[in-house]
Amino acid sequence: MAKPVPGAASRFAFEDPSTPMPPWYSIAPARQKDLPRLASIELAAARLLVGYAPESVLRETTSQHELRDALSKGLLWVALANDDPVGFAHIELLEPTVAHLKELDVHPSHGRRGLGTKLIETVCEWAAAANYGWVTLTTFREAPWNMPFYAKVGFEEIPRQELTSVLLSILREEGDRGLDPARRVAMRRRCSI
Repeated sequence: MAKPVPGAASRFAFEDPSTPMPPWYSIAPARQKDLPRLASIELAAARLLVGYAPESVLRETTSQHELRDALSKGLLWVALANDDPVGFAHIELLEPTVAHLKELDVHPSHGRRGLGTKLIETVCEWAAAANYGWVTLTTFREAPWNMPFYAKVGFEEIPRQELTSVLLSILREEGDRGLDPARRVAMRRRCSI
């Protein structure tokens, strides 16, 4: 499988952060049996970004090896519909005080139901409990369901002069893979308790 898109934490249908999650949905730590289903969620969510990202990027998925590694470290959560995964959040620990949201995807057929918001809240609660001060991500500046959504759930754009070497490296790698740097943004949310 292709290498995952760093900062592709942007591939989910737009939702109003105040939308309550219907009762048949739940958020839980990922399970081994969920892993094979995540690539199809990632690919379906990527179709929302046609016109914002090159087709080569839209066909990439996170490798099963990387997902197994995240699962073993407790860094992967799923949104479930009646026990079937329909979305997921994957974080990486790249800096001592920062958890980086590498991937956030909700299958478009389950979008606009509060799942993206709930996945973010779960990640931020985990980060705070684990003494990480921030959650960061990179996303599309122009797609209306990306940067504006993250701003509504408490993320702010990181000024260029405050970008860490890790975030600069992620943004450079995204550019090397065909993502227009002018259309990307790094954001952060304070998550300390």
